[in-house]
Amino acid sequence: MAEKYSIKNLSKESQQSEDIMAKYDREFSYRRFDGPMKTVISVIAIVWALLQLYTAAFGVFPPTLQRAPHVGFALILIFLLYPFRRKNAHKGIPWYDYILVALSFIVAFYHIVQYEGIIHRVGMFNKTDTVISVIAVLLVLEATRRIAGPVLVSLASFFLLYAYFGPVFPGFLSHRGYDIYRIATYGWLQTESILGIPIMVSSTFIFLFLVFAAFLKKTGIGDWLTDLALGIAGHSTGGPAKAAVVASATQGTVSGSSVANTVGTGSVTIPLMKSIGYRAEFAGAVEAAASTGGQLMPPIMGAAAFIMTEFTNLPYIYIAMSAAVPALLYFTGIFVMVHLEAQRTGLKGLPKSQLPSVKMLLKEKWFLSLPIFGIIYFLASGQSPMKAAFYGIVLTIAVSFIRKDTRIGFKGILEGLEDGARSALPVVMACASAGIIVGVVTLTGLGLKLAHGIVKLSKGNIYLTMLFTMFASILLGMGMPTTANYIIQATIAAPALVTVGVPVIAAHLFVFYFGIIADITPPVALAAFAGSGIAGSNPFRTGIQASKLAFAAYLVPYIFATSPVLVLYEATPLKFSIALVTALVGMLAIGGGVSGFFITNCQSWKRIVLFVAGLGLVVVNLKVNIIAGAMFLAIYLLQRRQAARQKTAKEPAA
Repeated sequence: MAEKYSIKNLSKESQQSEDIMAKYDREFSYRRFDGPMKTVISVIAIVWALLQLYTAAFGVFPPTLQRAPHVGFALILIFLLYPFRRKNAHKGIPWYDYILVALSFIVAFYHIVQYEGIIHRVGMFNKTDTVISVIAVLLVLEATRRIAGPVLVSLASFFLLYAYFGPVFPGFLSHRGYDIYRIATYGWLQTESILGIPIMVSSTFIFLFLVFAAFLKKTGIGDWLTDLALGIAGHSTGGPAKAAVVASATQGTVSGSSVANTVGTGSVTIPLMKSIGYRAEFAGAVEAAASTGGQLMPPIMGAAAFIMTEFTNLPYIYIAMSAAVPALLYFTGIFVMVHLEAQRTGLKGLPKSQLPSVKMLLKEKWFLSLPIFGIIYFLASGQSPMKAAFYGIVLTIAVSFIRKDTRIGFKGILEGLEDGARSALPVVMACASAGIIVGVVTLTGLGLKLAHGIVKLSKGNIYLTMLFTMFASILLGMGMPTTANYIIQATIAAPALVTVGVPVIAAHLFVFYFGIIADITPPVALAAFAGSGIAGSNPFRTGIQASKLAFAAYLVPYIFATSPVLVLYEATPLKFSIALVTALVGMLAIGGGVSGFFITNCQSWKRIVLFVAGLGLVVVNLKVNIIAGAMFLAIYLLQRRQAARQKTAKEPAA
């Protein structure tokens, strides 16, 4: 009997996964240690995680005492783990990195020993305060460069220069300018910049949710979800590709990284897609497009979604519920494209005998889903995200003991704490550097000026404002983490969208959404490049294919921004139901128009009609929906007739 496809036996065949992640994502390009240094790093990470768990259980410390050590732990670990140059990741720690580690400890510890003094000296900081603050800002910039790349650092540096050279900037950008003393102390000793809202959120519930995700991995829930997706969809037309979409949608719960999602599930699904006849570029693109959307999938989503709670003053459970339909539309668009491609090329699924048994997976490990449902329950019952994450961690450890093969044990608990802390490093630095930008925007009043400038440039047109915001989000997303991108856009671009009439929740989801899609948008499509590494395909062609697969998904933010009922804004059950059904059918029509296949191959004019009908169906307007629905039905009937004629022509004469 043929060996069954499963994450356990297929992932072992993909030894290049770690190298691919290190190549395309700086987060995974770190030093690997054995011996005493490995133990030292583990202890630091575990102590950090335990401190965060303590504050979750017994209450957070005062703002700067909670946030400064949080940044300090991240700085120390980054300078120990991440080299000055990525190519030196295989070498030991040079002397200057030990100095940076010591300085990181000093700037964080300074907040603890000088806590009362700093409070009393606000507005009248002394020379020591200034020196410490300058060092802290420089350490944050260097650590960010190492783990997140040069784009975010360059942008943060530009904003620092803008704060200093304010009078030389033209027009509405001009301001009186601030000296280094003011910029540095505002950046490190107060709670409007590095230690502002992003780090506040990171030091409370983002960190805990990352630890929660690490424990989910330890129990094997990621493998279980991938096997479940294979068992459910693997036998259908184009099965492995559909399984990739389903698995990647669920993997966003476990990992907030597009590249990590792509490599994690792609090591299984991409070889399977190629084995049934999918082109290498298409296989890599499917996985990249699906994995990128994992950050959009409630209940956990990406780290930026937690920061959204502070920027919008909306509870996280409401944000998660509002994001559900956009996520559904995103994956529907990709699923439709995959299905139509499989039908067009005649690709079948895998034999059920070679796929995991859904019945057995549910019977043996159904309990692995309990932590996910637990998180939803805790959030819905009114618990804070921090408490919900804490209870979720406890629940995950508890349910792991139900079976021996999922049992974490004491060693596994320590490893989960360490993995969670290490996965938080890029998020902390993204929040810290983005906090610098937010601080300068607040200090200089630039935010209102830029929002007004965007609206003025678009002449108040909602579609032009969305277009400018989309380009800005995608361009920034190509060079920096989603979290930092969202923070910047939430400060500058989202207010512009609100000004032209987009509801707050829709405006923030809009910039969040396009910041994520940047990972599959050429020329810098990191998730697609990672998928191409596994598929052995051309990276750029894979990126083009991924963006084509997600074409319908590029329209989703425009849909919910102009039809906010889809993000539960002023939604009634009837209005919401009609909007959801027509939007789903619209995604099917758009997919047929883009792919050129709908039941059978489409002529050019039919593709155009399908595409227009799809656009009409996703608009929340009953008259437009009826006309578009009639267009869609007409093409459907014509395609059915054409397919029947083609079938008759192929049948041999009696």
